[in-house]
Amino acid sequence: MKQNLLGRYVWLVDILLRYKRLTFNEINELWKESSLNYGDELPLRTFHNHQKAIKDIFDIYIDCDKKDGYRYFIDEPERLTGNNFRSWLISSYATLNQIKADNRLEGRIIYENIPSGQTWLTTIADAMRRNRALTITHRGFGKPEPTTFDIEPYCLKVVKRRWYVVARSPYYSQLNRNKGRQPVDVYRVYALDRITDIQENGATFRMNEDFDADRYFEGCCGVITDDEQPRRIVVKAYWGFADYLRTLPLHESQREMGSEDGATFFEYYVKPTYDFYQLLMAQGAQVEVVSPDDVREQMADYVMEMAKYYKKREDKG
Repeated sequence: MKQNLLGRYVWLVDILLRYKRLTFNEINELWKESSLNYGDELPLRTFHNHQKAIKDIFDIYIDCDKKDGYRYFIDEPERLTGNNFRSWLISSYATLNQIKADNRLEGRIIYENIPSGQTWLTTIADAMRRNRALTITHRGFGKPEPTTFDIEPYCLKVVKRRWYVVARSPYYSQLNRNKGRQPVDVYRVYALDRITDIQENGATFRMNEDFDADRYFEGCCGVITDDEQPRRIVVKAYWGFADYLRTLPLHESQREMGSEDGATFFEYYVKPTYDFYQLLMAQGAQVEVVSPDDVREQMADYVMEMAKYYKKREDKG
């Protein structure tokens, strides 16, 4: 009964998300059919202990409506769906429970491999938890040699099958402080698959209370950021591509504006960094930047530069 407690907590959250409201007896019946159950019922006292643990670990509140036949439900479920990490953890673990329940599902649920998450992810996460500074050896793309330096790991982010760590740079932050530059703290983003070695250097750090990961990446479509404010950008989607964007927005700020002659207009508030242009180019001829003019012109430059590669081959032929 004490095995795989995390799996049991995720199972309980998952069934309440799926069934919305359940009595304890209904929860117990579902527990009997669960892959995590080894023939035992779910004691009421254990259930209440799970309630408390779920609140502490996931910040999810399981409440009881006495007026509705003592049915249990997740209070404010939108708080869960609004948190990408918790939503991912619940859905991933719940899927794993399903696979364990029936080995016929094994090999029929396919996940994308994220190579950079296999070596340094847990090391960095542990250092973040304990506020431990790290010495990393990193070789950026296009750099002839790797360099070794200290970082204070603040947060982790996965983008396009690649993990990144956002870290405060003690060296550049101290350089700013010595020269009286503002802001003092300097943050850098490093891809984990470009790191060749990590060592704890014995130093600890106190995380800047003003740092907010969501604010740091506000308006970003990846990991490239700058000091500019997000700008309003309008994109036109052709043919049936609007349906794709409705179900999988290019950015969280996406808002549909209307349709005209079979095309649909979408509005975004983003920073037009190279990540943003890459995202648009990945959609091919299904989207067009409408405004502002400078973003439209930059997009046209990228498209024409790309077209040159194909034109060269045609000329040789």
